[in-house]
Amino acid sequence: MSEWLVLVLAMAAACVVVLVVSLVRTRRAPDDEDPSETPDVIEYMTMMIGVVYAIVLGLAIAGVWEARSAAQDHVQAEAQALHEISERVRVYPPDVRDRIRGDVDAYVGYVVKTEWQTMADHGHVTAKGGRLFEVVRQDVSTYKPGSDFEAQTYQPLVDQVTAADAARNARADSTDATMPGVVWFGLITGAVVTIGMVFALQIRRTKRELILAGLFSALIAFLLFLIWDFDAPYSRGITASAEPFTALFPHLPK
Repeated sequence: MSEWLVLVLAMAAACVVVLVVSLVRTRRAPDDEDPSETPDVIEYMTMMIGVVYAIVLGLAIAGVWEARSAAQDHVQAEAQALHEISERVRVYPPDVRDRIRGDVDAYVGYVVKTEWQTMADHGHVTAKGGRLFEVVRQDVSTYKPGSDFEAQTYQPLVDQVTAADAARNARADSTDATMPGVVWFGLITGAVVTIGMVFALQIRRTKRELILAGLFSALIAFLLFLIWDFDAPYSRGITASAEPFTALFPHLPK
């Protein structure tokens, strides 16, 4: 059973329960009951709808902001691990050291200049970036240390390659939008209901009330836009940046 079908059934069941309870309540009401003495609940319902929707909006904004921050953390972790590889190979022979550093520079340069744009435009990393990273891994892992000092450095270097690989995979996984379609359905439906309740109160066409209604609608539109803007960490608005790579590898062309 798909999540959309479950959602539709749940909403329909809730409506049916409310209607059934209301009909039963109406039929069992005493003949001398005066409906005019029942408190008007429309303002209470409007207030509760607004409160519930505000909570949902807050949770959605917090969720996409956390996902955006996590995406930036993945970039920082990857750049830092690659920087450590470049620095720690200084104890290796010059030819091995220069080869590994060159491979790291080639990978970082490709990520900054090419792969980053692919992530922004298409929402995924590239196969070539993966191949360039594999070159770094092979150069580090296949080298046979020639001294005890080099042997002590070998395992930390392998660990840094593993950390960079984990960060790259996490970066690849965070390129997609974080908010599923069913959540967007709830956010947009909630916005329509919340704004629609303003008209249920039968506002008068005074200048003050019209301005307040317009500002209220604009605020909800802004919050929905904010969620949409943060929803794709690498391709919209305030995105995660490649600044950790450029900061730790300033010698590479930008």
